[in-house]
Amino acid sequence: MASESDEDPRTAAAVAAAEAAGPGSGGSVRIDSWIWSVRLVKTRSLGAAACRGGHVRVNGERVKPSHSVRVGDEVRLRAETRERIVVVKRLIRKRVGAPVAVQCYVDNSPPPPPRDAIAPAGIRDRGTGRPTKRDRREMERLRGLGGPLASGGPAEPGGRRGSGGPA
Repeated sequence: MASESDEDPRTAAAVAAAEAAGPGSGGSVRIDSWIWSVRLVKTRSLGAAACRGGHVRVNGERVKPSHSVRVGDEVRLRAETRERIVVVKRLIRKRVGAPVAVQCYVDNSPPPPPRDAIAPAGIRDRGTGRPTKRDRREMERLRGLGGPLASGGPAEPGGRRGSGGPA
């Protein structure tokens, strides 16, 4: 561990400050606070929302935001179209810089998909203007966001919308 700190004195000082702010020996930290502190989520409230939504698992179990995390726990976080799998190496409560945050966990996540594999949806040529209703429906159909009228068929068996009957 001393070899990691010898490389950059500023990083070593930040690690020391983070450990001083952390819990005592054998302590624990809330999971929403820890995933925010090590920069897996942007805000603590997003971390809490991810826990409530079932996107955070500790050792295979869904957890609440107040769940205590300990050194050696495996944390799985599903965020931003990819899954992060990390093993807790160090407990901290305060948010730290990225170089220090990386030293607090072991990242076992699968590599992210290549950028060219993700198809850009709805990119229009420059200067074509605002999309028409027909263009918008076509883009929604390609994305799979079609509503009840996405099939293109009539809304009612008679083919007319809202026919009020005999007048």
